[in-house]
Amino acid sequence: MTRFIFIVAGLVFAMSTVVPRTSAQVNVTQEHNNPSRDGVYIDPAFTPSAAANLTRDLNFNGAISGNVYAQPLYIEGGPNGPMVIAVTESNNVYALNATTGLPIWSRTDLGAPVPTTPCGGFNPTGITGTPVVDLASRRLFFDALINGSPTKHFIYSLNLDTGATTAGWPVDLNATVIYNGIPFISLAQEQRGGLALVNGIVYSSYSGYVGDCGNYHGWVVGVDINNPSNVHGWATAALGGGIWGHSGVASDGTNMFVITGNTFNTGGNWMGGEAIIRLQAGPTWTGQSTDYWTPTNWFSLDQGDVDLGGVSAMLIDVPGANPSQLVLALGKDGNAYLLNRTHLGGIAAPIAQLSVGGGVLGQSSATYTTSQGTYFVFRTGSTLKAYKITPTTPPTIVFAWSASPTGQGSPWVTTTDGTNNAIVWVVGAQGDQRLHGYNGDTGAVVYAGGGANELMTGTRKWNSGMVARGSIYVANDNRVYAFRVPGGGTPTPTPTATATATATPIVTPTATATATASGSPTATPRPIPTPRPHTTPRPRPSPPPRPSTSSR
Repeated sequence: MTRFIFIVAGLVFAMSTVVPRTSAQVNVTQEHNNPSRDGVYIDPAFTPSAAANLTRDLNFNGAISGNVYAQPLYIEGGPNGPMVIAVTESNNVYALNATTGLPIWSRTDLGAPVPTTPCGGFNPTGITGTPVVDLASRRLFFDALINGSPTKHFIYSLNLDTGATTAGWPVDLNATVIYNGIPFISLAQEQRGGLALVNGIVYSSYSGYVGDCGNYHGWVVGVDINNPSNVHGWATAALGGGIWGHSGVASDGTNMFVITGNTFNTGGNWMGGEAIIRLQAGPTWTGQSTDYWTPTNWFSLDQGDVDLGGVSAMLIDVPGANPSQLVLALGKDGNAYLLNRTHLGGIAAPIAQLSVGGGVLGQSSATYTTSQGTYFVFRTGSTLKAYKITPTTPPTIVFAWSASPTGQGSPWVTTTDGTNNAIVWVVGAQGDQRLHGYNGDTGAVVYAGGGANELMTGTRKWNSGMVARGSIYVANDNRVYAFRVPGGGTPTPTPTATATATATPIVTPTATATATASGSPTATPRPIPTPRPHTTPRPRPSPPPRPSTSSR
């Protein structure tokens, strides 16, 4: 991200832009590789011919314990050599040797996950969202839901190379987070989005559980990584408004962007739901129309339980378009919306809108640019779809191609140099459980899933893989899988043969321990009821609970 400063008639203007990357980025430190959540990996090894001959590394062990909804990460530069980080719903954290798949260290002592959530959540629920890494301090940050009296969300900081808990952590969100008199109540809030790290603050987003039980809000919490007592939060004014998207918080390097879902009992007054929200550092929110957008039919979407935020915000720059700095929303209403991210516009029509089909939820999308244009790609049901954004004034959305992998994974993209040889990858999650690759310009099959050795198990539709050093890593229930391209090389082996496979971790506070408190007032948690009674003139509708996590 580059920040441009302009001085006009004595006034100073700042503008941030997402800079196209033209060299390989080896470390994978966050969900979908970049703060924009574009899902692009630059790796010269992934030519179409090499990708067509991708094979699973059968010598890669990859054994972990627990269900997985988070993307794995890849980190180099430490004493133990390149490693893959994986987290599970059992509140387990693993650092695996990137060549052998054997553990360098593991943490299985954080505390028990919640065995049964208030309504239709992930059972058990522990660590759901993809962690984020700060390379400068070599620390790993993640949210863990820990069973107790009361159940609490904790944000952890671990040493990347040893797994030890950083002094002053974890941060107890029940004890430290309040916004405009609204306390953060862990049992009401589900954490599923990838964490973001922006200018020294780690951000985590929250929704409710499928079924909408309890008094939840859409929340974004920020913790200063160098002063964990400095904790801030933002929440929707209305009940509901969950931030459901799997990619969590997106950023242009200065501002944070999230998309909220439907709210309840607003009486027709907009109170934060069905919106793209732009947050400043903290997080803080101005409340001005420049910093939120919601469609003019937001109230109808609220009443129909139709979340605008079926997929997380994704930032897209389109050279030649006016405006060129865009943010994309993909909603449960089957529409794609493009907005000017420098001035969102309040309650208004979008820059561009197109019906792209139903079932757009519970996933991460991706965007990439080739010589033929700028694309975004996502899944509707079991269909993978790609659309182009035209470099016009204003930009428009046009269909590019579609493919039909057998499954429902989240897409990501490889390119050899930033624009050439774009390949869209997706796992046939909860389907054929194979990896699939498609030409980014045409949708033609590049990799069809391989043979018997390439079959995976335990795939989840929220998951995406990640790419490093000629390899694709996919984290599924109880195992991480490694796929290598021929001649792409493998990660540098661990430098010494004496590295401890399972280092003894430092025990963190138990679930009932209170982390370092912030200056924010501590509110008394309210009990979480079953779906609440109707108490307002325009009562919240009470349909049967959503039948499964597939509805989110």
